[in-house]
Amino acid sequence: MLRISKMTDYAILLMVELTREGETLSAHALANRIHVEVPTASKVLKLLTGANLLQSYRGASGGYRVNRPAEQVSVAEIIAAIDGPIAMTECSVEEGLCAQEAICSLRGNWQRISIAVAKAMAGVSLAEMAQPVKPGPGPLHITTLNA
Repeated sequence: MLRISKMTDYAILLMVELTREGETLSAHALANRIHVEVPTASKVLKLLTGANLLQSYRGASGGYRVNRPAEQVSVAEIIAAIDGPIAMTECSVEEGLCAQEAICSLRGNWQRISIAVAKAMAGVSLAEMAQPVKPGPGPLHITTLNA
């Protein structure tokens, strides 16, 4: 099963919360709003700031603010800020990371799949993530996609 990390999930929640308010919010306030520990929120906020998705401000009224409108921030950017490049396998990002590389012919196909997943995630904006969507009837299965 393909999953994003818990830290990336928190990053998306934090970014959505910041775009909803449109104001500068402290790490403590954000942690309380998304129900995570302050050190966890602080770590994620630091990574998002380092990726230039957020601006941080010091002082008594300091905190964090998004750098761009939610419509201009993609889910792919947030994932990359926390987890690195979007890839299904190590070999689809860079040569030489897999011990099986010399005998495996799947790298090109994994690259195609990784590109498709990255494009799909790049096509979903933070603004779209902020809009509630009614969940489907159950778990998503390959047969659901082929219907």
